[in-house]
Amino acid sequence: MKIAFSKPSLPTEGAIVAGVLEGKALGATARALDEAAGGGLSRAVAASRFEGKKGQSLTILAPAGLDVSRVVLIGLGKAKDMDALAAQAFGGAAVAQLLTSGETGAVLAVDPVEGAPLPETEFAAQAGFGARLRSYRFDKYMTKRKKEDKPSLKRLTVATADAAGAKTFFAVLDKVADGVVLTRDVVSEPANVIHPESLAEVAEGLKDLGVEVEVLGEKQMRKLGMGSLLGVGQGSERESRLVVMRWNGSADKDCAPVAFVGKGVTFDSGGISIKPGAGMEEMKWDMAGAGAVIGAMAAIAGRKAKVNAVGVVGLVENMPSGTAQRPGDVVTSMSGQTIEVINTDAEGRLVLADALWYTQDRFKPRFMVDLATLTGAIVISLGHEYAGLFASDDTLAKRLDAAGKAVGEQLWRLPMGEAYDKQIKSDIADMKNVGGREGGSITAAQFLKRFTNDVAWAHLDIAGMAWSSKDTATCPKGATAFGVRLLDRLVADYCEDKAGQ
Repeated sequence: MKIAFSKPSLPTEGAIVAGVLEGKALGATARALDEAAGGGLSRAVAASRFEGKKGQSLTILAPAGLDVSRVVLIGLGKAKDMDALAAQAFGGAAVAQLLTSGETGAVLAVDPVEGAPLPETEFAAQAGFGARLRSYRFDKYMTKRKKEDKPSLKRLTVATADAAGAKTFFAVLDKVADGVVLTRDVVSEPANVIHPESLAEVAEGLKDLGVEVEVLGEKQMRKLGMGSLLGVGQGSERESRLVVMRWNGSADKDCAPVAFVGKGVTFDSGGISIKPGAGMEEMKWDMAGAGAVIGAMAAIAGRKAKVNAVGVVGLVENMPSGTAQRPGDVVTSMSGQTIEVINTDAEGRLVLADALWYTQDRFKPRFMVDLATLTGAIVISLGHEYAGLFASDDTLAKRLDAAGKAVGEQLWRLPMGEAYDKQIKSDIADMKNVGGREGGSITAAQFLKRFTNDVAWAHLDIAGMAWSSKDTATCPKGATAFGVRLLDRLVADYCEDKAGQ
């Protein structure tokens, strides 16, 4: 869907969307429409339960006195709460109402609101951003949809006083949206389409944005001693890959990079410790951490961020076969530490172990953040509202938390400590890959910490956030691309040249 910007004017066709503050206070555009309609909008609002609260909407079809086909009123909530996330929700709500309505074009009116914390120009750009995010569809394999189920909306014009300024602001957000869409696409694809080789090829596409991309095959990883990662993929016919993406955007080319590391299990059967059949099809998105890192690197490079950044993703397929890793096997990681594999379904941490060690050893980064759909335990702990945050560095943890709040990708920090670390002590190796059932997400994080070599590090367990079973303000149900906007905001606020460090 195309997003455009223009000066305010009442349209003569199509749909128009206008905001209403809580308490049924019509904005400037809605008041002008109401006057042209002889008070028809006011009467419709008065006769309804629509109160202008955030999340509410009211559609008036073919209003008398107006040439437009429909007017959609969207609740803005209270003026003091009209921040960037509220603006995105406003744009997302407009798309949700109109995407399959039969309308091909619509105008989204952004009016000045006294007391709003966000300038009108930025509010308009953020509304366009939210509209683009909400318009996402993954429907390439649907061949027999009914006409009424197909998206009809082709263009949305955001009307605001400073259209040129909003367009400039939106251009940066649009690059972030590109990263989000890329991640949603690869996470949505089935495992017969996205596997280690093909996902590596997707990452190689970032070369068009100026990203340097290297792909390491099994021979190279074996030479590096990555027995932990390679053990996970040895049961699959698909060869494992390690992909390294480098964006050198800082004026100081020798400045230490920031590093993002992603778990990329393109399908997780559980291996020999095979999962139950029910719901196993969902394990196509066990590579959502890697997908988020690839999308974040696309966003950072797309908007030409003034930072040196590295993205590393370990790509494997975890399958049962005669060559598969067995419970009880001992593998040697790149760090030299040995791991007793108690459960082959605790495979993501084995992939990340070598990816993290490789990243800190080669790039000496300022910090590392890994993202992984790592444990079911985090879903039991936090549901689908927060991702789990574990960190060795308080400053990094606080910055991640702030970035998450700013973009609506919220984190909840959980504890770590020696008592949890003791749970992964092995009788025959340096460690085992699982502890007991208690504190499973924490013991998984303790495992990862052993491969960070004291580099400032944070781990985001996104198992409850990578996929949504319902529509949200700016995301239809399915792949969410959780982490893309968060990492981009972390970089923008704290890591770029002249940013707060």
